[in-house]
Amino acid sequence: MGGPEITGAVIAGGRGRRMGGVSKPAALLAGRPLIAYPIAALCETCHRVAVVCKRDTELPPLPTGVERWEEREEPYHPAAGIAHALEVAGDSVLVCAADMPFVTSESGDCLAAGAARAPGARAVVGQAAGWLQPTFAVYRPEALPALRACGNAQLTQVVERLEPELVELPPDQMRSVDTPEALAAAEREISA
Repeated sequence: MGGPEITGAVIAGGRGRRMGGVSKPAALLAGRPLIAYPIAALCETCHRVAVVCKRDTELPPLPTGVERWEEREEPYHPAAGIAHALEVAGDSVLVCAADMPFVTSESGDCLAAGAARAPGARAVVGQAAGWLQPTFAVYRPEALPALRACGNAQLTQVVERLEPELVELPPDQMRSVDTPEALAAAEREISA
């Protein structure tokens, strides 16, 4: 596992509805499970890495040393997964969605460095061309009350209320692969 004393958490507790009900983490991209890409990036950046998911989430075999942290069955909301990661880690976490295969360890390092430069920020969030990506961010325990109380609000709205520190990152790395069409496009890109 990688460098600074921060825990990495790959958020994988969704239902995969936009993927047609297929397990996004286990979906294959260029012969590897989709979740393998963010796990690899976080393993280079973080000293500890876990996958946060529901009990019934289908995951491929995880690399040695990567933990599985099962969150409550409800709600199905990324804020719940982030909150669970913060609770289990007991400290700051660098989160990445399971469907972000283009994230790199360098981008993770940039977020970790941004968090070190902004010790009072409850969240340090990746941003690409003015677009906030709240599922690639460092969250501190001080963000827990807002994450727990989010209800049905969109994660971006919840995170904006945290007044996060923003770190500009390359737009091509901030993409999610959350539909069969996006998976096919990512396959073509990676295979080119």
